[in-house]
Amino acid sequence: MVKKSVTSKKSVSYGIALLAGAGAVLAGAVFSVGAGARSIFLAQEEEIIPIIAGGDLDNIPALMRGNLPVATTSSLAGEHKRTKPPRMCEMPKDYFEKIDQGLDQASGYTRRNEYVRKYRPRRGFLNEREMRAARTAWHYFELFTQESTGLANSVGNYPSTTLWDTASYIAGAVAAYELCIIEKPEFDKRITQLLTTIKGLELFRKELPNKVYHTKTGAKVDYTNKPGEIGFSALDIGRFLVWLRIVKNRYPHLGNTVDSVLLKWDFRNVIDDEGLMFGSYVDKDSGETVYAQEGRLGYEEYAAKGFALWGFKPYLAHRAEPFLTASIYGVQVPYDGRDPRIFHSQNYVVTESYLQDGLELGFDLPHDDSSPDWLHSDGWRAEFADRIYQVQENRWRRTGFMTARSEHNVKGPPYFTYDTIFSDGYPWNTVTPRGDYVPDHAAVAAKAALGLWALWDTDYTDVLYEAIIELYDPETGMFEGLYERGQGRVEIFTANNNGIILTSLLHKVQGTILTPYTGETEVWYTAYRDQDIRIVRNYPDPPQKEDWLPALRHSEQTQADF
Repeated sequence: MVKKSVTSKKSVSYGIALLAGAGAVLAGAVFSVGAGARSIFLAQEEEIIPIIAGGDLDNIPALMRGNLPVATTSSLAGEHKRTKPPRMCEMPKDYFEKIDQGLDQASGYTRRNEYVRKYRPRRGFLNEREMRAARTAWHYFELFTQESTGLANSVGNYPSTTLWDTASYIAGAVAAYELCIIEKPEFDKRITQLLTTIKGLELFRKELPNKVYHTKTGAKVDYTNKPGEIGFSALDIGRFLVWLRIVKNRYPHLGNTVDSVLLKWDFRNVIDDEGLMFGSYVDKDSGETVYAQEGRLGYEEYAAKGFALWGFKPYLAHRAEPFLTASIYGVQVPYDGRDPRIFHSQNYVVTESYLQDGLELGFDLPHDDSSPDWLHSDGWRAEFADRIYQVQENRWRRTGFMTARSEHNVKGPPYFTYDTIFSDGYPWNTVTPRGDYVPDHAAVAAKAALGLWALWDTDYTDVLYEAIIELYDPETGMFEGLYERGQGRVEIFTANNNGIILTSLLHKVQGTILTPYTGETEVWYTAYRDQDIRIVRNYPDPPQKEDWLPALRHSEQTQADF
């Protein structure tokens, strides 16, 4: 629902003039504007843009709202919009000599709650070892993508996938194209086939994609890959939305294909009026759909930004609160403050969700399309990420254990492990999804190691790099990791690991993966304006300034640093 507030009549006039000037076709009617009206529009433009950008849309006819421009930092503040970097093979030799990394900027918070990190990411061309790792990681997707559907297996030969792992496949394809491993015809073919399949998937109870699908048939399945439906995941959908937005913004020729996927989905139950995200599952006794709040500190805010990139308003999901901190090796490590005994969801602290925010979104807010890479408009996310990095380096320096903790797959039961920095009241706690303590499964996760290496240019991440960069099978892909207690490699191959490794290598070359949208209007915001489908399925209007996620400061950072 749209918030109610007072809107100037000028904003209505501006909306009409804007659409008319663009020759917009709405519900079969073509609007035009005469020279007199156009001169009024131009004379009032500077005055009216702030009114509509900060105002409400209720007084603008529903048919016209979809053609309003999305409010971003560049459109409102007149800042220079970031541009998509060239592919690596198209970059001039001196490209990185002109990159501003803000090395002369002091670290800390700004008065606008932005954050400058103490460390900078690595930037530069990939060397021979890194290109070999990139090609090997991409080989996983060449090997395990199904010809019949275009879906990639989540784990090796096992023909099953989730939206989370499908997003990792999209990430791998984007990186492979931008690093010049594949060319446009193959990239377009893969993405088009994949999105066509996803558009045709049978949804969970006609709402949103089921948590798991069979990659050969595209059928809904349960966790054992048997036919059935088990609900939808807000976190998986949020990550998928991040990568659909990346594809749409980078490759406008695929925009309509991307929009057509989302316009089949019903979003009414995934975000509530307060901005919390909800997943669903099937009650074992009644068979009814149950909706449950989903997400904990780290993943919740990352997924929330995925929804916000498409105009949704996940305000509460994006807040850090309630959070607590645990003092580990001199670092106040943040963790979710909701009691697992009451809320029945664990508060795992791992590296991956912070890496994804940094690599893909630059620790920026969804409406930010103009700040430099070294200035992070979602300041607390960048600052928390620095803590997640620092505590792992400190552990290595104190104990000698190389540390790059994240959830990861293992070969054989329990097949999956939460290898945490902190969970259930204990630091460096390695547990199964059932909560069993399995310290022998602790590992240096390959995706976490190379993600830390990409975002933190330090001596410690050089150590991680040397341990991981050649941890691969040339016939299959990059291994999942290296066991911490000396049992050797984690000999399993996954879409998520190889996708994040490719993303990390792409970030070294291009910086933040999300680039600004360059189009004028989007089918996502204009479709079904003459019907009630948009209201029934909870499709949003183009976000204006009042819809932005706020740049927050939390109790532990009460004073501006500069």
